[in-house]
Amino acid sequence: MTSELAGSQLASTIVDEIENLKGTFAGYRRAHARGVCYDATFTPTGEAAALTTAAHLTGGPVPAVVRFSHTDTNPHLRDADRAVRGFATKFHLLGGPTTDLVAVNLDRFIAATPEDFLELLQAAEPDPATGQPDLAKVQAHVGAHPGAGPGLAAASVLPTPVSYGTTTYWAIHAFLWRNAEGALRPVKYRWDPVTGNEDIAADEGKTWSPLHLTEELAIRLQDGPVEFDLKVQLGEDGDNTDDSTQVWPADRPELTAGRLAITGEVADQEHWAAQVFDPTHLTPGIELSGDPVLAVRSAVYAVSYDRRSHKR
Repeated sequence: MTSELAGSQLASTIVDEIENLKGTFAGYRRAHARGVCYDATFTPTGEAAALTTAAHLTGGPVPAVVRFSHTDTNPHLRDADRAVRGFATKFHLLGGPTTDLVAVNLDRFIAATPEDFLELLQAAEPDPATGQPDLAKVQAHVGAHPGAGPGLAAASVLPTPVSYGTTTYWAIHAFLWRNAEGALRPVKYRWDPVTGNEDIAADEGKTWSPLHLTEELAIRLQDGPVEFDLKVQLGEDGDNTDDSTQVWPADRPELTAGRLAITGEVADQEHWAAQVFDPTHLTPGIELSGDPVLAVRSAVYAVSYDRRSHKR
């Protein structure tokens, strides 16, 4: 069996298990089911120019489309509910090509490999007698895969942000930048809200409408663009680049690659709802690290796209 075929079969099995665990909502993504897309402009600072030839990080401003999302498979969950939030960006480069950056408001993933992720999903299957996950199975999985613990713990206490525009988002995986001389440097991305982080109090969301974060952002945008700085952490020798459950030391050097200004909703939400934002969709000057979870995401997204596009 070729590695490509094996990866495709593993991706299908992962999507099958997500459907088994969380249910299926015909026509929607198998994760990040509900989202809204926005027009934006990304303006690079030039600070990345010595480290990568990527066009959107080294030239002039480029248009972009941003998708904010609730990460669950159920598109009808309330925005006040505790959940991971998604922030996907598609940069439109000069001449027509695009490149994507996909982030969430957690700084790490919950599995080091696709196989570990599948095992975690299986461990979280509800007990037929109670309809709830068997915590002993989940704890046993974490005991066997200790790297899963920090991400799961962080997700379990994740506060709800005041706005999609007031929380930090991480791209989780390491990537490799290649400069004009061919030198490689591992990097990790983070979107920092220019206005800072702001979360709601525990009971504050009780009066929210189900789509409060979308409604709030529409009001916020009436006062001007919602902006984020693209922070880039620069890896050093010995930093892990193939395990997205691990974070790099906080003292690693950083640069600000640019600023994203979100200006308003896209004119055609239906069109953008059908699009794929793929973290492996890169441009020259940026390359994949050896992270196996990053490598399988494109195949997982392809399986999800095929099913939702056929209204399954």
